[in-house]
Amino acid sequence: MKSLMKSLFLVFCATVALSAQELPSAPSATATEQAKQQAAPAAAQSSAPAQSPQDLVPAADDQPTLKPLEPKRAEPKKPDPKPAQTAAAESAKKTTDPEDEPADSDSLFKVTSNEVNVIFTVTDKRGRFIKDLTAEQIKVFDNKHPIDKLRSFSTETNLPLRVGLLIDASNSIRDRFKFEQEAAIEFLSQIVRREDKAFVLEFDSVPAITQEFTNSTEKLANGIRQIRPGGGTALFDAVYYSSRDVLMKHRDRQTVRRAIILLSDGDDNQSRVTREEAIEMAQRAEVIIYTISTNGAPNTDNGDKVLERIADATGGRAFHPFRMQDVTNAFSDIQDELRSQYAVSYRPL
Repeated sequence: MKSLMKSLFLVFCATVALSAQELPSAPSATATEQAKQQAAPAAAQSSAPAQSPQDLVPAADDQPTLKPLEPKRAEPKKPDPKPAQTAAAESAKKTTDPEDEPADSDSLFKVTSNEVNVIFTVTDKRGRFIKDLTAEQIKVFDNKHPIDKLRSFSTETNLPLRVGLLIDASNSIRDRFKFEQEAAIEFLSQIVRREDKAFVLEFDSVPAITQEFTNSTEKLANGIRQIRPGGGTALFDAVYYSSRDVLMKHRDRQTVRRAIILLSDGDDNQSRVTREEAIEMAQRAEVIIYTISTNGAPNTDNGDKVLERIADATGGRAFHPFRMQDVTNAFSDIQDELRSQYAVSYRPL
């Protein structure tokens, strides 16, 4: 009996095993998902309508649901609206333009003046010089505010002079040249004293000294008489050279008054420096310039205006003689003014 039951059990197991081999195997979960992923693009291509590249955006899981996006084309780089040169120029402007700089203490350069010196003359209603004023009769205003106390006050009537006589020797002044020579000689003979010194300089195309600094009126007269007119006019060069190379370089141990008397028609056609450069150099040398026009016309012209500009900018005066005698009078007025000056100093407010 036991043998029969064992035989039946073996037959049953063999039958079950044979059935398992003949039936088709069920697909695994992994294989099913792979098949779906392969069929999805094909189904989407056949059923979905055509879409623009903008519609092809990635899904939330960063996996495309349709065909991959085309690579984005690189757009041309727009030019910088502010080129490098413009930006550099604006940067330089910001560093050099004082209006763009912050108004703080670090960006401002301040200079304090502890003393101001002023040279001046005083005339009455008729233009005559007043030479006997006292400190109590002088009132000084600084920015419209009165100065309570002067540091110093002195009359300059006895101050030693350092005078340069500059004579235009160009062709344009030939007609009146002889008379002007004699007037200049008379001027120097009257103004130059033992403690004073003067020099004579002629200029046409170039400036040239005919007599160096001396207090000898005879030598000065010879320096004037040897001048011969002819050539162009280098007026501005003459003023520049006289201020820088003669008056400024002449060393004195005492306080002196520097002045230039300029005889010319005011025309310039040969100078290497400009009018303003000549004026600036005269100011640096603390030179007062008096001009005497040689035009001899009743009305002023462009040359006279040049002479006026030079005189006004340096604290001098411009004379326009019409007659021969007026030249002598101009020299006389210059002499009186140089001997009628006052000097004050004060502390600014």
